[in-house]
Amino acid sequence: MRDHTKLRAFELADEVAVLIYRATIGFPKEEIYGLTSQMRRAAVSVPSNIVEGCARESQAEYLRFLEIAFGSAGDCITSSAWPAAWVIQMSWMFPNATRKWWRPRRF
Repeated sequence: MRDHTKLRAFELADEVAVLIYRATIGFPKEEIYGLTSQMRRAAVSVPSNIVEGCARESQAEYLRFLEIAFGSAGDCITSSAWPAAWVIQMSWMFPNATRKWWRPRRF
């Protein structure tokens, strides 16, 4: 059994998961079951799969869970691009709306 706390990948994944949770607090309420949920689930999946892989006995299982974590990291990257694209489009179409949307709410 491996110690996941000694892996830099776990440390970074855990930090990113917290950042994504904080960033999605200000998302529109309409997205709570959509993009917000998707981003949060993908973000938590990365460190979770690293931990689960470390708990496995075989090298093959360990690597399989790291691959799953890597896939979830890709999902995080893709999901994170959507809000940025949306803000760019909104700022072009409705300049005042984006300022209100990105206003920090509970930081």
